[in-house]
Amino acid sequence: MLTAFLIATSLQSQVPPASAPPPPASAPAVAERAAAAAESAAIAAQEAAKASERMATAVERLTEALARPAPVPQAALPEAPKPADAPVKEDPWSGSVGLGLISLSGNASTLTFNGLATAQRKTANWIYAIKAQAVYGRSRLPATETEPERAQVVALGAAVQVRGDRRFTEVVSGYLLAGAETDHIKSVEVRGLGEAGTGILWWDEKRADGRVSSLRTDLAFRFLRETRFQYYPIREDLEDVDLGGPRVGVALTYGLSKDVIFTEEAEAVPNVLGDARLLVNSQSKLTARLTESLALSTSFLLQYDSAPAVGKVSTDTALSASIEVGF
Repeated sequence: MLTAFLIATSLQSQVPPASAPPPPASAPAVAERAAAAAESAAIAAQEAAKASERMATAVERLTEALARPAPVPQAALPEAPKPADAPVKEDPWSGSVGLGLISLSGNASTLTFNGLATAQRKTANWIYAIKAQAVYGRSRLPATETEPERAQVVALGAAVQVRGDRRFTEVVSGYLLAGAETDHIKSVEVRGLGEAGTGILWWDEKRADGRVSSLRTDLAFRFLRETRFQYYPIREDLEDVDLGGPRVGVALTYGLSKDVIFTEEAEAVPNVLGDARLLVNSQSKLTARLTESLALSTSFLLQYDSAPAVGKVSTDTALSASIEVGF
């Protein structure tokens, strides 16, 4: 028993005493810390208010920017509707003037030239066209033992036509045509003609690569009065003739490329007012553009008259090359 008591007393003496609780803080220190915390909270609230104000301003500006209509590119702006009575812009005149010349010299000399002028104007309801051409040729034959040197006219003629088309639709039109021509070599003093009919424009297009293509056909009635006079070799008055009948015509334009164009104009007119007679004309032309306004062209002309003047052949052909200036 004594031994147990001694052991317990020894253990109690080795255990350290429990630490004492800290003394309570004083009231002034607590108040100071509370005031500092309140000041920090006020500063934080003030900064938060400023940030909110800046955010509200940014949102307001963004809203205004989104509400403002974006500028539309000029090319995307739709055209303003035109008044019903506004005048339609008309295309200017277009056309060409060409001149071809052949000159030979030596044992025999020959000078031949031909000229061609065309003009066209298109409006919303009308198409106007003018065509004029002329040819002149003179040859000098050398002297022989029996005949002296002499000059001979080998070509002398001119023609002009004026045509007006009234468009009923983009495809169909009605037209009037008037013209006159002369050809002394063929004993034609004056050939006046008048024509009325309808034209059908099957297509008229210009592709993106610059090539053009068009096809027009005509169906009309033509009347012509032909006064005849023999100029060569002996001057002699001949009997005048008339011709009247349907005319079938075709005009084709086809661009082989942007600068090379093939054109074909052909017509046939049979006579139904008297003796049988048939007129056929065809002109094939290939034009190569050298510059924007200058071109080189080659054409082949065929003219057939089943009942020509006395002593004349029924078929004439001409192959020519010329320089053309477009406008």
